[in-house]
Order: sequence, then structure tokens, then C-alpha cells
Amino acid sequence: YGSNGDDLIGLAPFWTKLLPGTQFVSPNAPEPVPGYPAGRQWFGLTTMNPTALRAGADKAADGLNRFIDREMERYGVGPERTALVGFSQGTMMSLYIALRRAHALAGVVGFSGALVAPEELPSAITAKPPILLVHGDRDDMVPAGALFDALEGLAKAGHGAEFRLCAGLGHSIDQRGLD
Repeated sequence: YGSNGDDLIGLAPFWTKLLPGTQFVSPNAPEPVPGYPAGRQWFGLTTMNPTALRAGADKAADGLNRFIDREMERYGVGPERTALVGFSQGTMMSLYIALRRAHALAGVVGFSGALVAPEELPSAITAKPPILLVHGDRDDMVPAGALFDALEGLAKAGHGAEFRLCAGLGHSIDQRGLD
């Protein structure tokens, strides 16, 4: 929410040496952020209300899944070689769709996000990709408690995740998270 694909593709150089031959793709979310035309959003985000988050994620999921499917076809890779990386609302969307796809992706790395609709996950989960969640303990946009709520929601759905809580980090990605 508020960033764009051109900004987030800047994470790729940090991982290219560890992942040679990897294609990094960073899409723009489909909607402009009101009042900030360069910023993009997967869905309107004026509140962390669970009902609004679920409705927004559900609305955006089809388009994001189509994008992922087209990119996998474009590069000739299957889900087992496709991973999602998200920041904030991108983490919300990455978790939302990765756990509901027909075939598990290679993994999800989520920074400073949340698990949308955890109460629905036990009946909605269709895939269990490896997940790493990274969050700052000083995040004032998506509080660090969202990390622990996500871990609890995943556990109730019979899945888990690795996590890193970064001391002193706000709503951001730092070298610890990249490592």
C-alpha cells in the first residue's frame, strides 16, 4: 500500500548472488492510492478492520493469481520454483493467495504484514508453502502483534512459519530482514 513495483524491485539485487539465474518480477498493485498517484494498492486500506481486509484481499486475489500464472508460463517455471515476497499489504496478499492456491508455491517471504481472515484459514487452506515472516518490533503501521496473530492463525490451520522479530525496526525492511 502506497509503494509500487519500481520501488520494491530494488530488493532483488540483495538476493541475486544467492539465487543465480532467478527472474525477479515486481508488479504494480492494480489501484492508485487516492491522493498519491505514484502509490499503488491491492485494495483500499483505511482501516485494519478484519471484514474490510478480507473483502479487499478477496477482490484482489483473482487478478494477482492471474498475474502469477502468466509469469510462471512466461518464464517456464512451475509453482515449485515460484516464491512470493511481499511488504505490508503485499504480505497480506502473498499469504492470502499462496495458502489458497491449488499447488504449493516454493515459499513466501513476508515483511511487516498480516494474515487476512485467519479464522477462515482452517477451511480455506489448500497449500502449505514454506513461510518466513519478518517484522519490526517498532512498526507503527502494522503492529508487531500482527506477526504473532499470523503465527497463531497459521498454527490453527495446521501450518507454521519461521519468523524474525527485528528489534528497533519500524515499518520497513532492513539488512537483518534481507539476510
